[in-house]
Amino acid sequence: MLNSVVLIGRLTKDPELRYTPSGKAVANLRLAVDRGTVNQQGERETDFIDIVVWERQAETVANYLRKGRLVAVQGRLQIRQYTNQEGQRRERAEVVASTVRFLDSARDHAGGEGTAPAPRRDEGMGSELTFNDDEDVPF
Repeated sequence: MLNSVVLIGRLTKDPELRYTPSGKAVANLRLAVDRGTVNQQGERETDFIDIVVWERQAETVANYLRKGRLVAVQGRLQIRQYTNQEGQRRERAEVVASTVRFLDSARDHAGGEGTAPAPRRDEGMGSELTFNDDEDVPF
């Protein structure tokens, strides 16, 4: 059986970093990913996908990524079940990332407040790539 997901999109907000009671870092991201089709009104359709990143990579994305940054995520789809405050069982789909690649640099977002420096090659994220994206961001 195979459970593999590869996504390229832009962050809809800054990553949220927290730690489990045992001290493991976990970051939550939301990625806006184009479907590549347009609806009846001629507008591009976009999916918003929740991403979970663990341990050192979670700390790295929290330190270097900000809203609007272009990233590639490779991981697996996970359906998490929980009970809400009203006692109803709910399910939530999310991607658990094994790799997060930065596809643009912080320099591309210069002038924005809270822009973090570009990662160095030795940060464990692989080589940095430049991606020219002239399309509108849906946020």
